[in-house]
Amino acid sequence: MSINLLDNETINQIAAGEVIERPSSVVKELCENAVDAGASAVTIEIRDGGASLIRVTDNGCGIPKEEVRKAFLRHATSKICTAEDLSGVMTLGFRGEALSSISAVARTEIITKTAASLTGTRFVIEGGEERVFEEVGAPEGTTIIARDLFFNTPVRKKFLKSAATEAAHVSELAEQLCLANPQVSFRFIVNGQNRFHTSGNGSLKDIIYQLYGRDTANSLIEVNAENEFFRMSGFIGRPEVSRGSRSMEHYCVNGRYIKSNVIAKGIEEGFGNLMMQHSFPFAVLLLTLSPARVDVNVHPTKKEVRFSDPQAVFEFVRGAVHEALSRTELIRTVRLGGESRKKEAPKGRTPRYAEPFETRTGGADVPAGTGTRRPEADAVQAESGTRGTEPSPGMAAGTERTEVSGTAAGTQRTETAAGMAGTDAQKSDAAYPADTGTPASVRETAPAAEPVIGRNGQFALFAEGHRERVRLVGDVFDTYWICEFEGSMYIIDQHAAHEKVNYERFMKAYETRKVTSQQLLPPAVITLTDREAALLETHMQDFTDLGYEISHFGGHAYVVRAVPDILPSVMKDELLKNMIGSLSEETGGRVPDLIIEKTASLSCKAAVKGNQHLTAGEAEKLLDEMFSLKDPYNCPHGRPTVIRLTKSELDRRFRRLV
Repeated sequence: MSINLLDNETINQIAAGEVIERPSSVVKELCENAVDAGASAVTIEIRDGGASLIRVTDNGCGIPKEEVRKAFLRHATSKICTAEDLSGVMTLGFRGEALSSISAVARTEIITKTAASLTGTRFVIEGGEERVFEEVGAPEGTTIIARDLFFNTPVRKKFLKSAATEAAHVSELAEQLCLANPQVSFRFIVNGQNRFHTSGNGSLKDIIYQLYGRDTANSLIEVNAENEFFRMSGFIGRPEVSRGSRSMEHYCVNGRYIKSNVIAKGIEEGFGNLMMQHSFPFAVLLLTLSPARVDVNVHPTKKEVRFSDPQAVFEFVRGAVHEALSRTELIRTVRLGGESRKKEAPKGRTPRYAEPFETRTGGADVPAGTGTRRPEADAVQAESGTRGTEPSPGMAAGTERTEVSGTAAGTQRTETAAGMAGTDAQKSDAAYPADTGTPASVRETAPAAEPVIGRNGQFALFAEGHRERVRLVGDVFDTYWICEFEGSMYIIDQHAAHEKVNYERFMKAYETRKVTSQQLLPPAVITLTDREAALLETHMQDFTDLGYEISHFGGHAYVVRAVPDILPSVMKDELLKNMIGSLSEETGGRVPDLIIEKTASLSCKAAVKGNQHLTAGEAEKLLDEMFSLKDPYNCPHGRPTVIRLTKSELDRRFRRLV
């Protein structure tokens, strides 16, 4: 494949104006070129955050000697020839600006060799001026070294952050490259120390384990979906493996790591009300589609794309995520805190164990083989506030933390709470051993987890035919009901469970057009702005179908005479006005769905409260209704309705198991 100088027409259509902003920009361009060259192994090495040295080595096809100089000219690329090629581009790079831009601001050296050449070529260019061009001995592939970044542009160099912060940006980029290209082995070296090294065996789950830890890897749900236009594979985390930002939503299109509001919205709506408010899921998804359906020539960094049919992409992603979750048992298994959390006892007194009640923790944001976070990740979090695991709202420093979906990284063996149909998530923990960097003093071996089969399997609580085998034991605090089933104790939150019953009852009534209303006495009068009034008039039929009775009252006023019977008898102005105001935030023509979800989510208003006494008969009836639900695991706001504590865990706490 020869390198071509693009004509002016093609250059004008590309019009990227690529700018090297920081060391991570250099690494991104060089690594994408390496992947495009067919490399199966790429090594990234930086020093001083990349300001003094960036070295990227690959074992790709290399560049012929006669084309090395041409490769450093602006708009010289082997990826496309004409503007028409842009509609079918599948490579990561195509503009031909990377090497030219890098060599303009750094002392750049390239050593490259093709399989057909006996010797390699060494070319040195500084600030756009050639210094050395010679033959050298070299292995097949390409090594590019960029030294003294911005040596000739001190103003831009002044805007670089600290070495730790810049290294963190490069580390984040390297992680994204690993996730987007599981078939490539990446090694990342910082100041002479190996940070991580992926195998390149094509296993995305292995990469997730290495980057995000054993607990996250053991809490994954596989996603596989395909239709005539799209194909998607990858993993999503169980709902409890959540973050306070979208920093752990990873998705790639045709091998390119991107950010897209369409895909992000699809992932989050696929989870629906399984997520708590202001929480975002963990996801690593690889989407493949025809290059004619996506425009990658939108942004200089090529990190944003434009879909020809964004609604179809949204629906596909949402459906794939929802389907993966629907075939998985989502009851959360809790663990009693272990001996690893010992409080320091005063001198002369016998130490006592601190055994808080906690749910299984999600994956720690640590590299495999270490017991601490990367300092670079903390540096980025300090700068942007979005990297790494985020604390729960309102958590004070030093407060004992309640963690979800597994034990802290490297401290305890994780029990798999649910079988995952069609996945390998039920592998034994030997597949993902405890982090070796954790001191032995804080590691603890737990007994083997009891088998938990998939949602329709023998041990799944809400599987068909299991209701009569569930024994209702009693309640505590007039809030939580305790049940026994197949060697496990299940604790049900009566308020959350009743919320979900009301929610699904309303949704079913809406689908069958049997929604009932209750009259408001006196009717509520609300005042709307012109924009709100226009939105209400546009979607008046949708509100009517849901059980609302609203009419114009003159001027900017509207009278609400009836509301769905799941709402409280007193209709406050803010409820309906907030719902109308939210309509403008919905995209993709799914406004009725938004109204339905917001109305149904108000089912909490009519649900039985905590500290409200229920009789055993009422509790049995509530349990019966939970077994009839499509998704009994979470309330409409994302809180769990039921948690599980195994008999083996209790036996271990009472020293029945040694």
